[in-house]
Amino acid sequence: MSAFKAFKACVPIEWSPNLYITLVRGMPGTRRLHRRTLEALRLRKCNRTVMRWNTPTVRGMLQQVKRLVVVETEEMYKARKENEANHRALRPSVVVSHLPGSATDSSKQS
Repeated sequence: MSAFKAFKACVPIEWSPNLYITLVRGMPGTRRLHRRTLEALRLRKCNRTVMRWNTPTVRGMLQQVKRLVVVETEEMYKARKENEANHRALRPSVVVSHLPGSATDSSKQS
């Protein structure tokens, strides 16, 4: 699954006061106008996220570079970060008991 489809917005962007913008494609090979638009949004490296107010100016800039970025609302951003944190969380260690008494008890019950 591509990065764009993984983070694609499912709710209308106009309803959110803040927009979280993530650059998912690189700048090399893009038009100068698109590079300058990304610099104005302060997106310089891939997979970096910035928060911007939801204004018509910002939405117009995003319309220019929509194939290079992913736009998320605040709720979507927090949910994605929570899922990533849960995925990276340490799992509880497996405790194996090798006591001779427990081995004989389980063999008697069989």
